[in-house]
Amino acid sequence: MGKKVYIHPPNSLILFDLVKRFGHEPLTISKQIGVLVNKPDLDSPPINVTPEYPRKGLRYVAIEVPSGVRGRLALLGPLIEEAEAAIVVDDPDVSFGCSCCHRTNETVFFLLKQRRIPVLHVSYPEDEKSAEEMVAKITSFLKSLGDC
Repeated sequence: MGKKVYIHPPNSLILFDLVKRFGHEPLTISKQIGVLVNKPDLDSPPINVTPEYPRKGLRYVAIEVPSGVRGRLALLGPLIEEAEAAIVVDDPDVSFGCSCCHRTNETVFFLLKQRRIPVLHVSYPEDEKSAEEMVAKITSFLKSLGDC
């Protein structure tokens, strides 16, 4: 397998598919949720995020940050730590994939910048031509990572 690539929005099936097609491992929130849902000690899905997750999020943000942001970062933070590269779609449409909340996004972008890994920022496409350009940029980026 190629590089581990964090994708943002963290549940975008389009980005997941593109990363996978080029032989890399997409790091997505569904991977983290899957671990939680498949735990043998889980009592009642979909209640899979417990009160411990906002506490785990303290590794990434201060106590004053809302618990929802801390809970999201408890899931996304480990993915960012594992990432060897990242693809970020700026200002995505809600239908493209959940982009959580603005405060979470700001922290995610900060954490990615701190990691000093290759990060591709692409604009959300507004028409067919810009969609083709976005896919071409992503393709070029993924090929540049090697191991394809």
